[in-house]
Amino acid sequence: MDSPRNSNLDAAGRLPVIVRARSGADLFKAREAVTRLEGAAVGDTLPIIDGFLATVPPQEYRELMRSRPTGVEVYVDEKRRWIDPQPSPRRPLGLDNAAPTLGVNELWQRGHRGQGVTIAVVDTGIHPHPDLKDRIVAFRDVVNGRPKPYDDQGHGTHVAGDAAGNGAESAGRFVGTAPEASLVGVKVLDAGGSGRLSNIIKGIEWTVANRARYNIRVINMSLGGPARGSYKNDPICQAVERAVDAGMVAVVAAGNSGPGAKTVGTPGNDPRVITVGALDDRGTLAREDDDIAKFSSRGPTPVDALTKPDVLAPGVAITAPTSPGSPLDTNPKVPHEGPWYITISGTSMATPVVAGVVADLLGAVPEASPQQVKDALMATARPLVRTPPYDGNQQGSGVVDPLAALSRLQGAPARLQE
Repeated sequence: MDSPRNSNLDAAGRLPVIVRARSGADLFKAREAVTRLEGAAVGDTLPIIDGFLATVPPQEYRELMRSRPTGVEVYVDEKRRWIDPQPSPRRPLGLDNAAPTLGVNELWQRGHRGQGVTIAVVDTGIHPHPDLKDRIVAFRDVVNGRPKPYDDQGHGTHVAGDAAGNGAESAGRFVGTAPEASLVGVKVLDAGGSGRLSNIIKGIEWTVANRARYNIRVINMSLGGPARGSYKNDPICQAVERAVDAGMVAVVAAGNSGPGAKTVGTPGNDPRVITVGALDDRGTLAREDDDIAKFSSRGPTPVDALTKPDVLAPGVAITAPTSPGSPLDTNPKVPHEGPWYITISGTSMATPVVAGVVADLLGAVPEASPQQVKDALMATARPLVRTPPYDGNQQGSGVVDPLAALSRLQGAPARLQE
């Protein structure tokens, strides 16, 4: 059972909660149960998880938990920090090294650069950086309701660049893995990198509702929180699964809580997403010195004991676009490459590197399903060879191999999206 904390109370001193039901009848009973509580109020609906928001006086919370109907789940709509950029060593190469490390240039040589595919970046927003602005086709601000793209933290802009930056301000040096993909910014986190569970769910819900309008095929979530229960009962995991049901490939960060076991967070603990761990390529193109980044979270997942992460991609010392004046941009510990780029590390960076690869693959094989894409990436990944050997809960299937994944997809039986 979630416990109320003073830090979660709203301005009126009430506890925000998410109520989810297994059926329409149960949902009706849940609404009745909330309205019977003194001082409680029903808020926005969350149809993507068959639920709704409510605010409850703290003294009534336990009564709600005690009296809730069978088939109804209640979660504290907790506000927490969802991002954790890691310090980066200063190296002579940045994102210009990540793409060659994976061999993404071999996809580009075949004309697969993400064109025609849109990546939704569910994060802190996207600054209209010169490397990105012409391909931001939509922006949704769940936090402040602003209509135009912006990023008051900086994380989302870097993530967007890792996936789809075209290197316009670096003479083509700092280029994402899908430099011609379109972008949708979905701002669910505030200037401190924090947000309520419900904001993330609303962001995913908007993305699903607008999938066809913007041809959103990939949803990138470089965020995560503690996995305190099964993915089956986690409201964010359930929202992400609806995105996958809608035909989107969900690419999610494993987290930066390694190297201990059982440190993969939510929603990276869901078996239907592609959970990405961070590779340290040591700033070289040689594969012999590659290793798992120490901070990269490991499996098995808490509660469900699933093997995670699924794959690895470069996530150490990645150079990509910055949001000028943002907290990340002005952090004295963050290295800059001129005025337009910063270098940071994390599974947050490895995740969009893979999301861009996925956009390239879907541009080449648009009929591929989310499961086919995941299967192709995992089946063709290159395991790191070490003594003693790494297992799946350390490196997943290994480092993604974009060209091999494309070959597998092109030979796979096609299953058209609905």
